Amino acid sequence: MNSMRLSIVLSTHAAQFEAATFKGDFENNVANIAEMGYDGVELAIRDPKLVDVDELDRVVSRHNLRVPAIGTGQAWGEEGLSFTDSDPAVREAAIERVKSHVPGAAHFDAAIIIGLLRGIVKPEVDHDQAMAWLVEALQECGAAAAEAGVRIALEPLNRYETTLINDVAEGLDLIEQVGADNFGLLLDTFHMNIEEPSIEGSIRQAGDRIFHFHVADSNRWYPGAGHLDFSALLETLFDTGYAGFVSGEFIPEPDAETAAREAIVHLRSL
Repeated sequence: MNSMRLSIVLSTHAAQFEAATFKGDFENNVANIAEMGYDGVELAIRDPKLVDVDELDRVVSRHNLRVPAIGTGQAWGEEGLSFTDSDPAVREAAIERVKSHVPGAAHFDAAIIIGLLRGIVKPEVDHDQAMAWLVEALQECGAAAAEAGVRIALEPLNRYETTLINDVAEGLDLIEQVGADNFGLLLDTFHMNIEEPSIEGSIRQAGDRIFHFHVADSNRWYPGAGHLDFSALLETLFDTGYAGFVSGEFIPEPDAETAAREAIVHLRSL
């Protein structure tokens, strides 16, 4: 497991989301992350129009880091965009936003992550209708991404955040419905600890549909701060043939720097 490639989530702008570990001064953060021994940065980007991909690439490349994935959650958190809103204009804006991430994702050979951008089922919306909108949106985004050779990864999220796709079984069912080779799952150990009967069993079940992997401990602190057995989890992950990054997305406690250092020490020690 020593060859495992580790990345950590970094927001390109100051953000409200508490589990974006690093925020603020981009270049300093990237230098810091590289110095700690990480191999990559997963970029949280609210709107690609607000960033200069060449500039991001220059900073990241200077520190020999890769960008394995691009997170889209801030578009939900700060603008309320989602695939399942009752307002068709909001749904369309969410789809267009994801499509606008495709050139940057292609540039970095990064997956595009769909987290809460899928939305939550609002009271006025029927669950089956929300699922139909979700499938439709993912097919449209998937087709646009496929043309550029980009993969899209949806993250099953725990029941306290949304009722749309909480676990691997539902995720695999969604993959069947979407029917696109470039659409898969992002598994996150924090959410899995809440929702999966067996985390290892669900990792095995997801198999080659795992496009990206997030680590946070049971309490959403850095790996090693809770009760999850990362040695067993990661061994199971790599047994599926997974060759991607293991990416830290945890709350910055006691502070971002300490959390990132503790995480890499714990994961490298396995």
